[in-house]
Amino acid sequence: MKWKYVLGWFPLIIIAVVNGAIRQIAFQKSLGELHAHQLSTAIGITLFGVYIYWLIRRWKLDSNGEAIRIGLLWMFLTIGFEFMLGRLILGRDWSLLLNDYNICEGRVWTLVLIWVAIAPLVFFRMKRKID
Repeated sequence: MKWKYVLGWFPLIIIAVVNGAIRQIAFQKSLGELHAHQLSTAIGITLFGVYIYWLIRRWKLDSNGEAIRIGLLWMFLTIGFEFMLGRLILGRDWSLLLNDYNICEGRVWTLVLIWVAIAPLVFFRMKRKID
């Protein structure tokens, strides 16, 4: 795998951190934690989509398989980062970290991971149809 794919992932972290800060500052108090999480997830998916679209339009990908590998790499990097940051740096309990994956309780973080995994393929295919 090319290093540019790993480097291309880092702005996703910046987008996520800024999105989380905006959630905390702008609307978590008025919406409550769960609804703020859901809104922030929708905003994050949108911002990630804009960035990934921009990136895939510029990269010269060779195949659907390459786009799938990029998406899976980014998904696993994101999961690893989330757990390393949450557990090792912020000292959060495992149950709190895993709570964001409980879709039955309205936690929709999993949608972000699914989007990060499939977005490169979606935009690669769109690019191929346009070109």
